[in-house]
Amino acid sequence: MAEVTDSMAHAPISSEKFDLSVEQVSLHFETPNGVLKAVDEVSFGVETGRFVGLVGPSGCGKSSLLLMMAGLQKATFGDIIVEGEPLTGPRPQDVGVIFQESSLLPWKTASENVEFPLALRGVDKAERKQLATDMLKLVGLSGFEDRHPFELSGGMKQRVSIARGFCQDPRILLMDEPFAALDEQTRMTLGDELLRIWEGHRKTVVFVTHSLTEAVYLCDDVIVMSAQPGRILERIEIDLPRPRTYETMATADFGRLRDRIWRLIRGSE
Repeated sequence: MAEVTDSMAHAPISSEKFDLSVEQVSLHFETPNGVLKAVDEVSFGVETGRFVGLVGPSGCGKSSLLLMMAGLQKATFGDIIVEGEPLTGPRPQDVGVIFQESSLLPWKTASENVEFPLALRGVDKAERKQLATDMLKLVGLSGFEDRHPFELSGGMKQRVSIARGFCQDPRILLMDEPFAALDEQTRMTLGDELLRIWEGHRKTVVFVTHSLTEAVYLCDDVIVMSAQPGRILERIEIDLPRPRTYETMATADFGRLRDRIWRLIRGSE
């Protein structure tokens, strides 16, 4: 089993240099068989503009950790710090979330779904419509603004979700396996689209995925978590040049990084 060193588990994080910092965070659940530790004393920071991946075996607490970073799940112990302030609940103006399911409102058009969070914030109708039009164009959906979700493919619906997430202009964007339900070709296409948009906006991104190939292809750093209880095994810098292309995956360095992550995960099970 891979070791979690004391320095990994307990190293203090200085939140001053990070958009987002996770400080000694644990999540416990009461069960009929006693306390279940889902996440155990996790600490890390995400610097401004970095694209950071979270990987690990099923049940290691990746999605639970992301929910805590979104303010949608309260940590049992520890703190989430966003832009220097403790996170006590959802702050969508600072932290946006894109989930695995597109979660579009079926009675609204693509444009109206993108506009919806802006409408809740009181953004002027003409302004939010223009923002939605611009963002749908950016994700390759010009001409589909008036389509309802049932008229869109799975990949197109996920593009609308990405447009909605970026349109809110949060400083930090959390993504929970947003391409997991899609076929491999669509995943690759949307991954490239996501990188293109991210390189233009340079938002701080935390990206949860089960795909090691996806993690290495997209991310600046990959945080590898252990089997339950979820702890950090290692943070690996993905030192591959950008922009990345399909040919990047065929390089020896790409294979070396993916294999390193795989060995860490296998060793923790």
